[in-house]
Amino acid sequence: MPLRLPSPVRVLACAAVALVSVTATACGDAGGLRSAGPTPTAVGPARLWPDLPPASSPAYEIGEVDTHVVKGVGVPGGDIRAVDPVAVVRAEITANPDDYAGSRARYRDTARRMDDCGAAGSRGCPVLRPYYRDLTGDGRDDLTLGFRLLPGELTGVRVYTVHRHRLQQVMAYDDALSGVEIAGRSVILRAPSEVTGYEYRLQWTWDRDQRAMLLTHDEMLRTSGREKPGRPSATPSASAR
Repeated sequence: MPLRLPSPVRVLACAAVALVSVTATACGDAGGLRSAGPTPTAVGPARLWPDLPPASSPAYEIGEVDTHVVKGVGVPGGDIRAVDPVAVVRAEITANPDDYAGSRARYRDTARRMDDCGAAGSRGCPVLRPYYRDLTGDGRDDLTLGFRLLPGELTGVRVYTVHRHRLQQVMAYDDALSGVEIAGRSVILRAPSEVTGYEYRLQWTWDRDQRAMLLTHDEMLRTSGREKPGRPSATPSASAR
């Protein structure tokens, strides 16, 4: 249901009545003014196990700053819009034969269906529509690219920028996604949870010092309840590349 805010005129009128007399009847209310009750006392966070030695290194590597130059793909005129998205995916397939080549490769059907890309009227191409937005803040477009990882229901999401006239990958994530959004300098991924009524929300944001999209938010949120339960999302440590 849409959120309906009170009319500003009504709010001001009610405020004026309340100033005249605290016993006056509130606007739009059949009774008098009522107390909301005592305010709960604020409780600060309790620190658990203060003697626990701090960790010196992360337990899991999720590849936050695993960036690299895409080999074999040029950037004509330094314009990322001139880069062929299909060629970018083909370059990843070539660079990762264990994932794509052979009858036992986990994404073998992605490589096989690349032959459908570029064919007029073909719907078998796993490469999705590319999106262009300035995510790095340098005033130039960057490329957000998605492609299906087949067989299965996973989607690969990649972000590329141009650095020193070369195409550079600055983010990669694979998951069973229910939605992808771009907001400001961030790419937001939503994935179904194994818990009914909840979904995962992961936000990757550009960091100019690391020159990479970093996983800045990872949370589990309640959905509206209308979504159908989906396949569980992989954990970041398992699905980040």
